[in-house]
Amino acid sequence: MREFSYDVVTIGGGPAGMAAALAAREAGAARVLIIERDRELGGILQQCIHNGFGLRRFEEELTGPGYAHRYIDMVRASDIDVWLDTTVLAAEPDGVITSVSPHAGMTIVKAKSVVYAMGCRERTRGAIRTPGSRPAGVFTAGAAQRMVNMEGYLPGKEVVIVGSGDIGLIMARRMTFEGAKVKAVFEIMPYSNGLTRNIVQCLEDFGIPLYLGHSVTAIHGKDRVTGVTVAQVNDRLEVIDGTAFDIACDCVLLSVGLIPENELGRAAGLALDPITGGALADQFRQTATPGFFAAGNVLHVHDLVDWVSEEAAIAGRSAARHAQGELPLSGSQRSVAVGEGLRTVVPQRLSAFEQGKMSVRFYFRAAKPMGASLLQFWADGVLAFERKLRVVKPSEMIVADIPVRKIGDAATLEFRVLPAPEKIEADDEIEEEA
Repeated sequence: MREFSYDVVTIGGGPAGMAAALAAREAGAARVLIIERDRELGGILQQCIHNGFGLRRFEEELTGPGYAHRYIDMVRASDIDVWLDTTVLAAEPDGVITSVSPHAGMTIVKAKSVVYAMGCRERTRGAIRTPGSRPAGVFTAGAAQRMVNMEGYLPGKEVVIVGSGDIGLIMARRMTFEGAKVKAVFEIMPYSNGLTRNIVQCLEDFGIPLYLGHSVTAIHGKDRVTGVTVAQVNDRLEVIDGTAFDIACDCVLLSVGLIPENELGRAAGLALDPITGGALADQFRQTATPGFFAAGNVLHVHDLVDWVSEEAAIAGRSAARHAQGELPLSGSQRSVAVGEGLRTVVPQRLSAFEQGKMSVRFYFRAAKPMGASLLQFWADGVLAFERKLRVVKPSEMIVADIPVRKIGDAATLEFRVLPAPEKIEADDEIEEEA
């Protein structure tokens, strides 16, 4: 068994892994390694052939492969080592990583810093417990996306989509392009879980109906899917009697949420956030295990890859600093809480601030859709910062920079989103300090 030593190792070669590795190298890490289990870098972006990527990061609209290959070219131009077709079996708290590949066999890597960048996986039919038989033709939307875009197979010709996540919405359009008939998209919640632009561009522009407050209560068929039963649900998500109806189809695509791929971290005893499913991290994206950092969808599910790259760069720079003995900074850690109107926040805790640091960027998910709103930051029970928001949606990330001087030495830190007392126009989305 061969052994190697690196300053920083990123587990995962998607947009988060590549951005973290590049940032680590730029921050002075001498030896940087990317371990990727697929046959090429790029992660999920390689199957996302639609456009809409890179508007923030590169200030131009790119396809998923186009965005990925911007980073692949940067990695190739550097002296970062890349191991493809390599699966990490374990990442121990002392920085020892065990991996296996068909070309190198079993290997041991000793890393001073490790960045988790494994992305996320899709919830399956078992996770939502849809009754019925188990015929062929039931796929997650991401699996179908890979089949169509990379393997050249069409999973069905009459399609029903369960859930309104972004991958499902995009596949509604993609299946339509390929000649399939998308009968409808059914969402159990009273609001869509996808970006507004995808609702408009993928459903409305193609006349595909979206049924909110509806649940697929059964899947029919013996050898192949023949149809589904759908019913309305109430505000407690219970089926309303007498509202059921059947729709014939030969394919069911599930777009019912994403789960951070944290099996490696869980096996290593990593402290996880029960809401996001990712690790508990500070503003450096360092987890509760010193020397281990997390970024991208393995930390919390993002709506834009541009945010993934930005956050991964923070983790990569921090990992390099840890490898050089500059982290952790001395000082106590403080937890960050969410209150009314919010579901999640990252980072979930704050370590001591860097000297000269002016602000800390926080990422939020709303608990429910709201119109004009106020994002508030409370320090020790006192309103310290307020920002106006035109609209709030659970599917769209809220990002806010909080001045360090507003955080100060407060022991209790909490964010809230409340309805605004009046309508907020487009040019009123500004930051206001309380």
